[in-house]
Amino acid sequence: MEDKKIKIGVISDTHLEDYDDKIRRSVTEHFSDVDMILHAGDMVDLRVLKIFGSKEIKAVCGNMDNISVREKFPEHLLFEIKEFKFLLIHGWGSPWGIEERISAGFKDLNCIVYGHTHKPANHKKDNVLFFNPGSAVDRYFASSRTIGILEIDKGIEGRIINI
Repeated sequence: MEDKKIKIGVISDTHLEDYDDKIRRSVTEHFSDVDMILHAGDMVDLRVLKIFGSKEIKAVCGNMDNISVREKFPEHLLFEIKEFKFLLIHGWGSPWGIEERISAGFKDLNCIVYGHTHKPANHKKDNVLFFNPGSAVDRYFASSRTIGILEIDKGIEGRIINI
């Protein structure tokens, strides 16, 4: 994986208790060529993982996840891809100030992937890319349903996709 561009599908806040064909179609369409999938929490139930087929998945638990998700996935995950340092975390509390809360206590990161707010974000602050794919199912707190793509090569680029 070190020499080629890495493409990652990013999803969060699916809030599903089982397999969902609409989400599966969006995942199939937009994540068919990704190297891995990141789920930033609030999948609710482990059965949702069937939507992603055999793709490698890195995930964290969120505040709405059931006990089986909480037992399987951590509250945050630190990992590296192509020497870039990532934090995958769900988030908590009010949407206002969430990026300051989730980044507190972590240093030398290149990208923070988070969820919780249901609103997409794709911007740099102090040389850190803050990336929230929004919610793949909710249109109550956000104007549209969204997922995201991260591409890692000589840098990290994010893209939000309306589904």
